[in-house]
Amino acid sequence: MHIPLCQTQELEILTFQQALVPTQNDYDRDRWLYIPDHYAEYRYLLGTRGKNPLICIGINPSTAAPGDLDNTLKSVERIAQGNGYDSFLMFNVYAQRATRPEDMDQVCNEALHRENLAAFRYVLDQVGEGFRPAIWAAWGTIIEKRPYLKDCVRDLAAAGQAYNAQWLCAGKRTKKGHPHHPLYLRKDEKVRPFDVEEYLESI
Repeated sequence: MHIPLCQTQELEILTFQQALVPTQNDYDRDRWLYIPDHYAEYRYLLGTRGKNPLICIGINPSTAAPGDLDNTLKSVERIAQGNGYDSFLMFNVYAQRATRPEDMDQVCNEALHRENLAAFRYVLDQVGEGFRPAIWAAWGTIIEKRPYLKDCVRDLAAAGQAYNAQWLCAGKRTKKGHPHHPLYLRKDEKVRPFDVEEYLESI
């Protein structure tokens, strides 16, 4: 479990550029992308390196770290492999670690969101030449936990549009149209197109 120590507005947040600076050597940097590279109250990125990653977007990170994936990340890795991607990256709508979404910030930390967007653009820049960024929407109904989360998704969609990203989903969508969370998907689940603009107009 990760229960936030406080609202992130009370923390001194590393910018994404600051978080790129290495501080630890306890995992294989040639294989893993982990930013910040140490356990903190927030996490911008976690995943494996490759030219054609499946970029999964959940709501917020929990306790996972390189070599210590939780069940959500194990499912993301499995589905990325099963759909022909050479790597996976776990990104989140909001970067605050909280095992229970009920413990997330009551109000959006604009500084944290801004740096999270910088991390997202960095991810899109990492996609190899000849590959179109593949973004898997996978936040489930948890997006309803905080009003600001929908606005965060809108900013991500705008950033993705600048990179001509393709949006995907997997599994059955909810009655309100939210994309399925990675947990409890079949091992052989295939990703399929997801119209993020239509979705944002409907919520």
